[in-house]
Amino acid sequence: HLPGTRVWLGGQWFGLAGVLEPVPLAPELDNAALVGWTAAQTALGFNGHPTTLYTRSAAPEVEAVRSVLPATVNPQSPYEVRVSRPSEALAAQRVTHRTLDGLLLGLGAVALVVGGVGVANTMVISVLERRGEIGLRRALGATRGQIRLQFLMESLLLAGLGGVGGVIIGVLATGGYALTQHWPVVIPLAAWLGGVLVTLPVGAVAGLYPAIRAARLTPVAALTTP
Repeated sequence: HLPGTRVWLGGQWFGLAGVLEPVPLAPELDNAALVGWTAAQTALGFNGHPTTLYTRSAAPEVEAVRSVLPATVNPQSPYEVRVSRPSEALAAQRVTHRTLDGLLLGLGAVALVVGGVGVANTMVISVLERRGEIGLRRALGATRGQIRLQFLMESLLLAGLGGVGGVIIGVLATGGYALTQHWPVVIPLAAWLGGVLVTLPVGAVAGLYPAIRAARLTPVAALTTP
């Protein structure tokens, strides 16, 4: 707006301080003029008792704020305060976010299952290809427990490296998309650690059968060419 612009309200001229951006969740404000408390009392006959209040809260806190508004606005007669329900747009946004979160969790679970199957398959093949090594270690005095521990640790290492690689790729993809949208890149530490730690139980389960299978091989059977 131009400096010194004035608007005619209630039979008087008022100086224009600024123009609000559109408010999609409260479109009635787009056609309203906002004036200060003192100006409303002295120039527009405001009695000091507002009839409508607008609050803006973070989406996850809307329900919590809504529950305390009546007692906050009118402690003596909270039941006389009517709190409007969140707009349909906000409710739809929450449903969309929940659906998207569920979809991402489902995709993550599928990725973990596929990764676990891949680790188990790799370890089974490793046991078959390293029969000679297993037989030699058993002949030199290695116990079944040591063989199991060796292959279980290899499975955990393989899953952990996959988790680290997945986290790095996810961070790069998230950062790249955020930069294209001109958003700040914020990735919580819990996401970094969780992405790696969640792969360890998967690696342990996937490597359990190959480790047990390797430990059951006797030196004679392992050293015998199949």
